[in-house]
Amino acid sequence: MKIQLLLTGNELMSGHTVDSNSAMIAQQLAAKGYGIARKVTVGDDSAELLAEMKQQSQASDVLIVNGGLGPTIDDLTAQILSELTGQVIEENIIAKEHLINWCQRHRLALNDANLKQALLPAGVEVIPNPVGSAVGFSINHNDCLIICTPGVPNELKPMMEQTIVDMICQRFPNNKEPSTIRFQTFGLGESTLQQLVNNQLSDWPEEVELGFRSGMPLLEIKLTIHDANHSQLQQQCYLRLSALIGDYIIGPQSTTLAEAVILLLKEKNAQITTAESCTGGLIAASITEIAGASSVFEAGFVTYSNSMKAVMVGVDNAVLLEQGAVSEPVVVAMANGAMVNSGADYAIAVSGIAGPDGGSEEKPVGTVWIAWGNRYKLNTRRLRFNASRQWFQKMVMATTLDLIRRDLLGIEEEPHYLRHYSR
Repeated sequence: MKIQLLLTGNELMSGHTVDSNSAMIAQQLAAKGYGIARKVTVGDDSAELLAEMKQQSQASDVLIVNGGLGPTIDDLTAQILSELTGQVIEENIIAKEHLINWCQRHRLALNDANLKQALLPAGVEVIPNPVGSAVGFSINHNDCLIICTPGVPNELKPMMEQTIVDMICQRFPNNKEPSTIRFQTFGLGESTLQQLVNNQLSDWPEEVELGFRSGMPLLEIKLTIHDANHSQLQQQCYLRLSALIGDYIIGPQSTTLAEAVILLLKEKNAQITTAESCTGGLIAASITEIAGASSVFEAGFVTYSNSMKAVMVGVDNAVLLEQGAVSEPVVVAMANGAMVNSGADYAIAVSGIAGPDGGSEEKPVGTVWIAWGNRYKLNTRRLRFNASRQWFQKMVMATTLDLIRRDLLGIEEEPHYLRHYSR
């Protein structure tokens, strides 16, 4: 069974819009054991669209057309499908009712431009759009199921989840639905991890696919099988890999560093605070974006200037003058002051030089002092992340969250990345 994807729109061709839809479509289909054989992107050109739609419908079992369903003159998908199939354009009752209800919900008047979205080729099956004004639709042509979808990502995703994937599964049943164990790691690169597997787990079975998805800051590891009879083997591989890299595993599925820290703090009935300079509140933001964070986090302090370090978290001005803001005594004072002022049990404090300017020979751009721990024991480290300002800030955020995670777990062995970035 062959699935092809046709993406439409001048904005995609010009680069003004970055295509995220094809990745989402592929991921949704892959979860059911289907793959995309080919994808093509074309602009809002009638002749090009018709030629591609004709060629792809002849060469595939399913053709997903993405984009071109809107109310403007350059939204051409319905018209091109009409020309391809020989079905006349007519007002679709279901699509019109959807438009009327959508406009009423949004307190908008139904105008002629919107009504264009109800003009569809005769004989199509409407696909509900729970978010936007344009319904999707499908039709069989050339022994191909052609599915036309809106280009707006937050409209397309629920349509894929609620209707389109099931439509394809019913039309082309698949007994090869994969089963995947996914988990997140921090502090190991793909090549390092692969070499560990090569050296320590050289008898890795071919029935279990080992995959990686590198992100920032986490690395996702996937163990996939295509036969339910191999589930025990899959679990054995997971246990062996966990024993090899256990300290670097953050959690299952899409667990973030902040989620892992929050869970551990809840288990200890403890609270954490942050005192941030070079990260500008990024560490606190990563914590508070998680629902339920208020049970473990009441306050954080963004002390960007020296004067605010003194006023907000009680750093001694004499220490600031003698040692400089980017120093061990300052981050220790920041962490202790933040815990005193917030009443928290644990703290993270950072002060560094994010760049691109402001460095010196003694403290080059990318240098950061960090402190993490509790009111009885604080750990400190000087690190250097030689990268862009944004990457520096994200790495400081991720590193400090991982270090406090390790502290909460009672892991005493230092992760290897500390040695790598200690310069």
